[in-house]
Amino acid sequence: MSVATLRTAVAPRSTALTHALFIVGGVGFIAAMAQISITVPGSPVPVTGQTLAVLLIGTTYGAGMGAATFATYLLAGIAGAPIFAPSATSANHGIDRLLGATGGYLFGMLVASLLLGYLADRKADQKFVTSFPALLLGDAVIFTFGLLWLHASLDLSWSATIAAGLTPFILGEALKIAIVATSLPLVWRKIARSLNK
Repeated sequence: MSVATLRTAVAPRSTALTHALFIVGGVGFIAAMAQISITVPGSPVPVTGQTLAVLLIGTTYGAGMGAATFATYLLAGIAGAPIFAPSATSANHGIDRLLGATGGYLFGMLVASLLLGYLADRKADQKFVTSFPALLLGDAVIFTFGLLWLHASLDLSWSATIAAGLTPFILGEALKIAIVATSLPLVWRKIARSLNK
């Protein structure tokens, strides 16, 4: 199979217009998933659908398009679009959100979208055996940035940082990774069958 990512499988002859439509659609998807938000008692970090969106965008769009999509999402939020996850302590837009306690997760998602896209460009998403560790690595990047930033910005102990910024999310993140790691190889198998007809 000559295509590397699901995006190139769906639109093999992309133009500037289709690239722009993919980016706008991706930003809309990330923004919508960010609005699925559950407050975690004692933590400034909510449970959201945003990481699931990043896992999907990174692996389906590839490195360049995935990173460009998430960067556009960040820029739109900084410019004032109310697209970041709702928060009890800050607005869901503006530069203050990136500089606040949860900003590290957003920067981590940008890096993860690039990393996951890079791995997807090398077909890591096409089989569960390579997709699962790639997604686990992407999630680890998000939480590494998030925890380091949370620790520094709130001056928490490491045990308090982990309790606020990691422990409540482990089960949900495992579920998100399992969903993406099992569904993408199924989609690739269908694409391979249709191309071989």
